Amino acid sequence: MRTARRASDSPAAHFLARAGLTARGVIYILVGWVAVLVALGNSTREADQQGALQMLAGKSYGLVSLWLLAIGFAAYALWRLSEAAFGVTGEPPGAGPRLKSLGRAVIYAGLSYLTFTVISGTDRSQAGRQQDITATAMQHTAGRVLVGVVGLAIVACAVALVVEGARKKFMKHLQTARMSPRTRRVVEVLGVTGTIARGLVFALAGVLVIDAAVTHKAAESGGIDKALLTLRDQPFGEFLVLLAAAGLIIFGVYGLCEARWRKV
Repeated sequence: MRTARRASDSPAAHFLARAGLTARGVIYILVGWVAVLVALGNSTREADQQGALQMLAGKSYGLVSLWLLAIGFAAYALWRLSEAAFGVTGEPPGAGPRLKSLGRAVIYAGLSYLTFTVISGTDRSQAGRQQDITATAMQHTAGRVLVGVVGLAIVACAVALVVEGARKKFMKHLQTARMSPRTRRVVEVLGVTGTIARGLVFALAGVLVIDAAVTHKAAESGGIDKALLTLRDQPFGEFLVLLAAAGLIIFGVYGLCEARWRKV
């Protein structure tokens, strides 16, 4: 056990964490940029992680970038798995923080797999896949209840993100002593704005999942892309999507700051 703990606190583990956090920051910047293009009518791609990866695949430097992101997402998943096993730096001992890290590990392992499917050309619509899963689950009453519970869980996590951003809880995970006062203020503003924006987008996605369970319409469910498209259909929709996109980009920039100063 001691050997395992030392391994989790090794330079290699620190590299995994920073590589993973960098990949996370980059993907949010790309998703936000795709959302900007969609809002302006300059792109038909889905404004989600897959759409961002597909946009990257079309660039001359795309293949190398996708490989780096796939490895970065895998590194993030491994780092979070080590937190689930040995505890989260800056958090009190307990099952809660470890379970959160385990959930994040699963999500980013899936994102790494998604990136490899884009590289191989075997990917299919992420939003469509989510809707298919929802439709299959809702064939039975228990399935509709389960979909509704998932939607509520997403909303709860989103609210937690908004609270985290508003209360600046993320700052306790950063090496603020290594920042200048000006850098600290900039990182704080980026973190507050980006974390709240991400929480609000996720909250809308969760509400759409709940609506799908209530109305028995799987097509109403979806992730970030569906949430942004729903915003676009509202009054001043393009402006709202641009605001959400800006928030996601800001969170991505904050993520790069976290890669630099995160306590790991």
